[in-house]
Formats: sequence, C-alpha cells, structure tokens
Amino acid sequence: MEAKEKSYNGMLMNGFLALVVNLVVIPLLAYLDIYYLAGNINWIAIPVFVILALTFFIMMAGYFSQEPNEARVMVFFGKYEGTFKETGFYWVNPFMEKKKLSMRARNLDVEPIKVNDKIGNPILIGLVLVWKLKDTYKAMFDIDAQTMAGKNGVATVAGRMSAFEAFVRVQSDAALRQVAGEYAYDDNDQNVDELTLRGGGDEINDQLERQLNERLSMAGMEIVEARINYLAYAPEIAAVMLRRQQATAIISAREKIVEGAVSMVKMALDKLSAEEIVELDEDKKAAMVSNLLVVLCADEPAQPVVNSGTLNH
Repeated sequence: MEAKEKSYNGMLMNGFLALVVNLVVIPLLAYLDIYYLAGNINWIAIPVFVILALTFFIMMAGYFSQEPNEARVMVFFGKYEGTFKETGFYWVNPFMEKKKLSMRARNLDVEPIKVNDKIGNPILIGLVLVWKLKDTYKAMFDIDAQTMAGKNGVATVAGRMSAFEAFVRVQSDAALRQVAGEYAYDDNDQNVDELTLRGGGDEINDQLERQLNERLSMAGMEIVEARINYLAYAPEIAAVMLRRQQATAIISAREKIVEGAVSMVKMALDKLSAEEIVELDEDKKAAMVSNLLVVLCADEPAQPVVNSGTLNH
C-alpha cells in the first residue's frame, strides 16, 4: 500500500536561537520602546509595546524537544503539513499543532482465545508480537485513533498509542482465528506431511506475520515479529486427547520393543546355527522364539526357570 507520510519542510528554527530572540531580543526592543519612544511618540510606543508583548508570549507555544524514535505530525488549521522526525530542541510556528507519536517497538501479549481448528477440535491459542508505527499519516488519519484516544476532548501521546494498541489487538485476534482455522492441531498419525499448528513452527509464525502485516498496513503499522506462545486443546476435550496421545505413545513404544525383540531373536538363532552350538528343529525354534519374545516384551521382569534335564523335558 502506498505510503502517505511526507517530511515536514515548513518554518523551523533551532530552539536555542529562538530562545535568544524570545528572551533577549524582544525584551530589549520592549525596553528601547519604553525608554526612548514613550516620551516622544506615545501613539507609536504603546502599539509597538503591545505587539512585542504578544509576540513574546505567542512564541512560547512554539518550542518542543524530540528524542530518538519519536515523531511530530504537523497540522496547520486542519491541513497536514508533514511529519518531523529529527531529534533535538526546535521552534516552529506557534499555531502549528504538533501531534506527538512514538516510533519505538512495542510488545503485545494476546491472551489465549478458544477457536476451532481445521477439523473442528476446540483449541486454545495465544500470540505474542512486536509492532511499531511505520506511516504516521495513515496511523493518524486513516483510522479513528484520535477519537478513540480522546479524553475530555484532549488526545495525549499515551492515549494515541493506547488506541493504536487496541487496534492491533483486535486485528491480531482476527488474524489468529483465521490462521488457526486453516490447520489442524496435530496430524493424529494421519497425513504426516500436512502442516499443523503443533508441528508447523516457523512456517505458521511466518504466515501469521503476513496476515497481520496485511491487516495493519492500512493503519500505517508493521509487525516486527509474531509468535504463537500458547497452544493447547480446550479443557472439554483435553483429557480425551491426552489419553489418545498416551495411547499413541504406548503403541509407538511397543512397536520399537517388538522390532528390537524380533531382531534379537533372529540374531540368536543365526548365531546358534552358524556356530553349531546346538541343533534345533522347527518346534524347538518356535518354543525358543516364544520364550524370548515373552522375556523381551514383558512389562515385568521375567522369572528364569533353570532346566536341569534335557531339552526334551
């Protein structure tokens, strides 16, 4: 989206130089007016003194100081004159309205919200993001931030930034709901190649950043970083899903145990056969395999039985 912000190029003076004019030159002129003109030309001295006094007090309203990563939106009787971002102490036209804004990065922690994922499971998902102003014109005039920030008719910088934060919070909530609804919580051991909220990691976060930047560009804001910081099933299905995950973990562990046991039994049979330690027929091999699998796959430690006779007994 096209940027609407422009730099302020209007009347501007170094603040210290303006102070010299305001506190030294104007009082000196007033002094000369009183002591040199008052006695001779009263009809000129009085208006000159009034003008100098008014100039002295009016100039006082034009001073301002600006720190790094701050900006002033200059508005002259309703007309946008530009944005001033230089740091230091300055003096501008006293009738110029100087709307102060902060260009510093800010954190926003979005509380977990309940949404349905792609397959309809209710989940809780939270977000933390870093945002800052990018286009001061859009921030001030393309959204109704000034009305939202107004307190007794006067908008302060804190009020404006709070209004911007409220706007970011609402749009973050909407973007989070949209992204969460496009993916499943996890793959449930199906479609393991499909992107999920639980396993998506950086890809999900990158998509979330794109969604937020698209929504906030109209307000002159940008997302520096956005990350999902909370993800869980909703309480009403959490217990069921926990049991499913435990069952999946148990089955996976059993598969590993059985796979290892089978390989050990095969290795034992091959070793016995290769070194001709003992000759086993098929029935004895089957019995040996059965016993070894019971020993290797059992949950409890096996109790050995010592055979003191022959293999036939």
